[in-house]
Amino acid sequence: MAVPKKKTSKAKGRSRRAANWTLGRASRSACARCGATKRPHRVCGNCGWYAGRQAVEVD
Repeated sequence: MAVPKKKTSKAKGRSRRAANWTLGRASRSACARCGATKRPHRVCGNCGWYAGRQAVEVD
């Protein structure tokens, strides 16, 4: 049976666990009306359209 020769420090174990906490990049899509980049399933901040209709008045 394998037995460790040295004690593993708290920092080593915690840094190994912390490697899985990183967040991926947020996904982006193009607005069908104006072509600006936006988050999926959200109102376009450039033109105010969502799902083929104007959802928000944008100046």
